[in-house]
Amino acid sequence: MGMISEFKAFAVRGNVIDMAVGIIVGAAFTKIVSSFVADVVTPPLGMLIGGVDFSDLAIVLKQAVGDTPAVTLSYGRFIQTVFDFTIVAFAIFLAVKGINHLKRKEAEAPSAPPAPSKEEVLLTEIRDALRAQNRP
Repeated sequence: MGMISEFKAFAVRGNVIDMAVGIIVGAAFTKIVSSFVADVVTPPLGMLIGGVDFSDLAIVLKQAVGDTPAVTLSYGRFIQTVFDFTIVAFAIFLAVKGINHLKRKEAEAPSAPPAPSKEEVLLTEIRDALRAQNRP
């Protein structure tokens, strides 16, 4: 029974729940960023560089023989993956930079001064009463 209650305490602890929510939101955000890169960034960039796709570049190490497929060193896929990663990383950088900019604006926004404490109100009343007594 002790192990079950210990697991329950672990599973319900705030850190685990926060981590689970972060993973779920991260997975959804990954889909958004991947779509952004594939559908918004890559097409104009492809037009700009002439539709170059590196994924077909490879060195054949051993030719295909019968049913055995060829052994290739697909360095083009690696180059394309690095290129895609760079685009994704830059897109995330821009998103984080935008969020930080919004947070900075929010932090710089003037907030209302806190209400005076009871002591401050009482001292203000005493000060005003003393001023009123000293006036001719």
